[in-house]
Amino acid sequence: MAGQAWPFRGAVNAFQGTRPLTPAARCSAAIEVLTDIAERRRPAADALKDWGLAHRFAGSGDRAGIASLVYDALRRRSSAAWIMGSEAPRAVLIGALRLQQGLAAASVAALFSGERFAPEPLTDDERARLETGTLEGAPPEVAGDAPSFVLPDLAPTLGDDLIPELKALARRAPLDIRVNALRGPREDILPALAAYGAAPTPHAPAGLRIPIGADGRGPALHVEAEFLDGWYEIQDEGSQLAALLAAPRPGETIVDLCAGGGGKTLALAAETGNGARLIATDGDPRRLAPIHERLRRSGAVAEVRTPRSGRARTDVLEDLDGTVDRVLVDAPCTGSGTWRRNPDAKWRLRPGSLAMRTAEQAQVLDRAARLVRPGGRIVYVTCSLLSAENDAAVAGLLSRWRGRFTVDAATDVLAAGPASLGAAVRTTTHGIQMSPHRTGTDGFYVAVIARNG
Repeated sequence: MAGQAWPFRGAVNAFQGTRPLTPAARCSAAIEVLTDIAERRRPAADALKDWGLAHRFAGSGDRAGIASLVYDALRRRSSAAWIMGSEAPRAVLIGALRLQQGLAAASVAALFSGERFAPEPLTDDERARLETGTLEGAPPEVAGDAPSFVLPDLAPTLGDDLIPELKALARRAPLDIRVNALRGPREDILPALAAYGAAPTPHAPAGLRIPIGADGRGPALHVEAEFLDGWYEIQDEGSQLAALLAAPRPGETIVDLCAGGGGKTLALAAETGNGARLIATDGDPRRLAPIHERLRRSGAVAEVRTPRSGRARTDVLEDLDGTVDRVLVDAPCTGSGTWRRNPDAKWRLRPGSLAMRTAEQAQVLDRAARLVRPGGRIVYVTCSLLSAENDAAVAGLLSRWRGRFTVDAATDVLAAGPASLGAAVRTTTHGIQMSPHRTGTDGFYVAVIARNG
């Protein structure tokens, strides 16, 4: 099917979307989307959106099922191509059905039957590879489904856990929420979410984890009354823990320098009981757009400073220089720690984009350094596993501001979090690293940097 036109637009239009697509037809659609991604080198979300617009007869369940197939294929792109002996979208999907979903050759053959709307039948070679293909002897970038150029950076940090961590990054991510302490304790919301199987997260004291379905989808929690009333936010446990390790205190002036949509801003407000002066901003004004509604819904109190767009952009924090107690830098990064959720991002990552991100990190850290008062703290956070964005970024700040900053010990940083976290995280030269294999979270890095008095 790769490269061929979608075969049944007119036929299915007769149902006007009332009849769901068969699993085989979803496989055909997934191959079409994967072909679009490969040929045009575009984000998976864009390709899926365009497919849905061009095939409006497909219902929401169909679109979600096709997205699950596409993302699973991207998670296992290298290893699937290895066992199938081809990088073609069809081969990658076939390999992923076996590696990610555990389907036997006979089950895959039933989907690839060549019948109405189904992909062409398996060839003898495809069937043989499904039955006998193995990852034995595969190089690390294949066994771990990661770009080869990042392995030299990851290996010193991950050590013997390199392949287990990469494999964990190739699995589906859980669905975590943070209960809003401004509304009430975690125990108060559990009965309302009991039907979804909600259970406390392993480490975050305000976190709940919701089981996802066999297709990788979770429930639509954003339409529940409790969400609309501000009782919880959808937030990975690692992100919750990063905000907790920032150790915000009532009475402090705290700047969330790269606030984006405001996830950590809301967590900081809840942690301090709205007792801190909290200022949220972002270098990209567009990213701040969701924060206003989220603040209203949650009851969190924060001052949002939005820079003007265009060349004449002013520094909206200039009046705070040298006075801020705590600056949270949730830095722009490659997002390598979130590959479970955004598997296509790892295949679009290039050395040039990594260099661009590290330059941005240096710039935002220098801005934080000018904001923080003597004795104050910069809390540097990334959702990355790459040392170039983590320890190296902190080392760069220490070098540029020689003698004016020191790094807090990992034990001091961890003291702000739950006792269980210390045994789970990986400590690095300057910070701590959470990861899917060790902590069951996205790959978050946290370092706390003190300005010397």
